[in-house]
Amino acid sequence: MSEILWSAFALVLVIEGLLPFFSPRLWRQVFEQALQLSDGQLRFIGLSSMLLGLLVLVFVAA
Repeated sequence: MSEILWSAFALVLVIEGLLPFFSPRLWRQVFEQALQLSDGQLRFIGLSSMLLGLLVLVFVAA
């Protein structure tokens, strides 16, 4: 089980690194826009991301 979690964590790091590697200017713009969001907006984005991830896991595991 821990091997799967470490693999998932490694995959997240790879995916997170794609945008700053291929387009640092765009990544910087996205990051600057994210800094302008309110706490509520950031929480909604985080919640949406978690729910989408859980939905994908349900479909993959089924």
